[in-house]
Amino acid sequence: MNSNSYFYDDNDNCRRNRNDRKPQSTTTLKCSTPSTVTIPILADPGSTFPTNSLSVRTPDNSTCCTRLDFTSNIVVPVGFIGTLSFQIFKQCRNQLTPVPVGPAFTFARTVALVVGSADTFSFFICDCDPGCDDDDCCTYSVVITNLSAITLGATVSNATLSAITTCNERCCKC
Repeated sequence: MNSNSYFYDDNDNCRRNRNDRKPQSTTTLKCSTPSTVTIPILADPGSTFPTNSLSVRTPDNSTCCTRLDFTSNIVVPVGFIGTLSFQIFKQCRNQLTPVPVGPAFTFARTVALVVGSADTFSFFICDCDPGCDDDDCCTYSVVITNLSAITLGATVSNATLSAITTCNERCCKC
């Protein structure tokens, strides 16, 4: 959405009640610092490894959508065969445990290479379900899960998470 976008609820008469005032839109960008995570050679299947996180504050009296972009370099040693899952989780102040946002994304090597390799791995998702109270702060985190019996190690380097959040002022508060 851009600053000329409008948000209208089909169940209210915002334009008439607010003197035909156009809703305001705000956009914010947040970026995490790059991080590195090393998956041990003998990591158990199901082992998790937290990487980046960042907090996003949603303004009071607004409806927001957040686009989350994750990017990294995955360096695998000679002989690596394995599968890693990447999942974004969200935890807001009123939640006891983090909840997954969008699907999990998978990096897999099914054939061992004679030389090590480095691959760029990235994905994005959109979170338009705030699941939080107005004027709340939510933390998004990326968690890597080892899905293989034997990984022979891997390094996820220069991992960054960024969030672009666009909020539209609600015309009428229910």
